[in-house]
Amino acid sequence: MKNSKKSLDIHREIKIHKKKLSNCRLCKNMKGTPVICSNSSSDILLIGQAPGIKEKVINKPFAWTAGKNLFSWFYKIDVSEDNFRKNVYMASICRCYPGKNIKSSGDRVPSIEEINNCKQWLDFEINILKPKLIIPVGKLAIEKFISFQKLHEVVGKSLQKS
Repeated sequence: MKNSKKSLDIHREIKIHKKKLSNCRLCKNMKGTPVICSNSSSDILLIGQAPGIKEKVINKPFAWTAGKNLFSWFYKIDVSEDNFRKNVYMASICRCYPGKNIKSSGDRVPSIEEINNCKQWLDFEINILKPKLIIPVGKLAIEKFISFQKLHEVVGKSLQKS
């Protein structure tokens, strides 16, 4: 019974958290409203950089190009997108679409100020969910946990919390 009460408490806390997050408008250069994961609890947390333009429209994390790449990797180990979405809490360093990078074809990398504005959301989720596995995807997400010079130094490596 204690575990189900704890689960209900987490679910309630996440619901309140998502309501607060959906009202956030701290970053003036971000486009649209925060993109929020539909899952309410999980032992697995996947963290990306920020939603893309399609994720903003669909209001679902990893719903377009980044999602197609991500889910193709998991498909190779027989994990479907539906199964993944049901069992993994998906978050990002920044919760709103940062806009296009005017110097390249990709999206703009969020500023330090935007990252700091969003820090509270991810920190809360890590604290309340206490995930057993964190999967950071991309440079910005990996940098939240470890320092490195080149991505190839850390991609594919398994790290244990000390």
